[in-house]
Amino acid sequence: MKKRCLYFLFLITTLGYSQQNYQRTLKLMGSRFDITVVANDSVQGAKYIDFAIAEIERIETLISSWDSQSQTSLINKNAGKRAVSVHPELWQLIKRSLDISQVTDGAFDITYASMDRIWDFNNPDPALPSAEDIRASVSKVGFKKVKLDKEKHTVFLKENGMKIGFGAIGKGYAADMAKKLLMKQGVSGGIINASGDMNTWGQQANGKPWKIALTNPLNKNQVFVSFNLKEEAVVTSGNYEKFKMLDGKRYSHIIDPRSGWPASGLASVTIFAPQAELADALATAVFVMGKETGLNLIQQIPKVKAIIIDDQGSIFTSKNIEIDRTWEN
Repeated sequence: MKKRCLYFLFLITTLGYSQQNYQRTLKLMGSRFDITVVANDSVQGAKYIDFAIAEIERIETLISSWDSQSQTSLINKNAGKRAVSVHPELWQLIKRSLDISQVTDGAFDITYASMDRIWDFNNPDPALPSAEDIRASVSKVGFKKVKLDKEKHTVFLKENGMKIGFGAIGKGYAADMAKKLLMKQGVSGGIINASGDMNTWGQQANGKPWKIALTNPLNKNQVFVSFNLKEEAVVTSGNYEKFKMLDGKRYSHIIDPRSGWPASGLASVTIFAPQAELADALATAVFVMGKETGLNLIQQIPKVKAIIIDDQGSIFTSKNIEIDRTWEN
């Protein structure tokens, strides 16, 4: 649903330190994960990373809409028919997702999975869909059509053909849960990088902070700012990797679930938040909402910061973050 403009930068320095950074890269949830932990030796490091992998795989089993046996698939199969009782953890994730939909006026919506895929960004010569097809494509979408029962932990999609999916929040949630598990295991520092949904804690083995760099969305070979992170998550949504030019106009692959039209006006949105789950959802929502509405929302959420770059390359930030703006000149 979105592309990232995050580069994960850290130096593994071992000389003179009793602990080291250990990293493993693998494919989970259909995406690349980079898991880094601080540990005393390679055996301990491998054990910690195995713990994180097992937790991420558990989350995938819980929320996958591709697994026909998952509770998420069961919810979708019974859309318009009956309520489905689910695990409290899944119910709470759905509840939080709907809460974010409420505050973003539907710019973030897990029922986007109901949308007909009429925009083909893989086709080298696509045609512009008709206005009628675009309106019809989102006829089943709408977070207000999801009914939750708190006492029974049931989920009911009111219309036949509705679906929910966690493509814009699931990897962030998995990163959060892996981090939580490793901290309980006593891991002093690490990074869970879920294809750009990044969550950090502690510091590197050499005592230095974890560091990320943001790329210029108008020039992917140029880094325009870097940040030290501690106990913080960061996620970027951007349109510079996947888009189409139709009749001289640029169309992003990030679709507004309310209208069915591609979001426009922005090149990238980077969100800093205490949890990757929240950063993940808000990065998508703000990209859809646009600069003014999106920044106004971010200003109202404690401990959340944003960097927005519009499609002309101008940088805008929330009031609680400062960056060097010389890149704009």
